[in-house]
This record gives sequence, structure tokens and C-alpha cells, in this order.
Amino acid sequence: MTVRFGAVTIDWFGLATIRLEGQTGAVIYVDPGPAEYGVLDGYDARDGDLILVSHAHHYDPESIRRVAHEDAIVAVHESIDASEIDRVEEAPEELPFVVERVRADESFVLGPLDLFTTPAYNDPAGGHTDDSGSPYHPEGDGCGFGVTVDGICAFWPGDTDVLPLHEDLDVDVLLPPIGGTFTMDRRDGAALAATIDPDLVLPVHYDTFEEIEADADAFVVDVANRGVPVVLDE
Repeated sequence: MTVRFGAVTIDWFGLATIRLEGQTGAVIYVDPGPAEYGVLDGYDARDGDLILVSHAHHYDPESIRRVAHEDAIVAVHESIDASEIDRVEEAPEELPFVVERVRADESFVLGPLDLFTTPAYNDPAGGHTDDSGSPYHPEGDGCGFGVTVDGICAFWPGDTDVLPLHEDLDVDVLLPPIGGTFTMDRRDGAALAATIDPDLVLPVHYDTFEEIEADADAFVVDVANRGVPVVLDE
């Protein structure tokens, strides 16, 4: 279903693929794909003005083409290196769009949209590490994105743990990952919602595959009990 909040509509397709549309017509996609997960199967809107890609795991040229129109801007984290992604042959700069590389922790303007980025990573001392003890998402390899559309600031933290920097954010819509394993889980996400205290929480990045299965209904109850408005896009 489409979630409406103020002048903005929000659609979650699965994994971290999110579509935002403002009342004035601006369309933003966050982390479209990758195609292997099927979240955009049969979808070919090609209406996106701005495409945001938070890190290499979510960089997928095929999916970007499904959502971007011919004059789109594609903003990717500076660390993305197509030569290190087995399923990808095309570097961001080889895409037929205007491509901007962004750092984690900066503010900028693209067209009529105000954006900011935040660091996104797993703490090596935390629980989101592989069998060798290495974090699935090392610091410096990705970012979160905040984008203001028609006066509404929506924030996707990226594939990350809850970080101290999140405490200082002032956002209207929070789109936290809750699947665990590779990111914060539903309990972490609920605590983050209480800390940030946005006007709406819409969880993403869960149930697309087994390792990120989550009890979304329990998340809703947890967040609602903390006095924060919450909705599922299912």
C-alpha cells in the first residue's frame, strides 16, 4: 500500500527500496534492488528524479534503470566500486545519468531537494559481524540518507547499527531497518524511534529473505507503546 504523510507519499517495495513522491511532483528512490531479490520484478516506472544508493550491497544498475528517468541524478556513496561487486559490471559513472558521489556526513542540495548523509556501519564490537568477527558493514563503506521533500524530511539510516550520532537528528519520517543480522533489529529500531521521536515511523529492510525476517507487528506495538506514530507498508 502507499503511505501518505503530509505532502509526501511513501512506498516500500522490499529490502531497502523506497519511493518518495512530493505533492509538487519530485520522485526519489532509495536503494532500488538489487534485482536478485525480486523487489522490483515487473516494475518499470522510470519516473525517478533522484536515485540514492547507500552502499555497494544495494548498488544495482539494472534496478536503477527501472526507476530513473533519462534526466535523473544518481547519488551514490563514494566507496562503491563495481569491480568489487561480483554481480555488477557497470561502474556508477558508466550509467547514462548524472552521477554524484557523496561522503557520509555532509549536507547538499540536488535540484529542489535538500539532502544530508550520515555514517552507516556495524560496530566491530557488536553482534553484526561475520564468522571471522568482521562487521558486515565496516565504517566508511556506506551512508544513510535524509531528504526533504515538500517540507517533509524522511530519513533512511542505511544498513547500520544504531549510532550515537542518530540521537541528534531532527526528522519527520524515520525509515529504520529492523531485520537484524546485518543491521539493527526491531528492538534497536524501536529504541531509535523513541530517541529521535519523529512524526511517523515506517520500518523497512525486513522479511525479504530469511536472515532478515522480523516480527513487524511486535515492532509496531513496541513503537506505539513509546508514544511514536508508526505504520507498516504491507
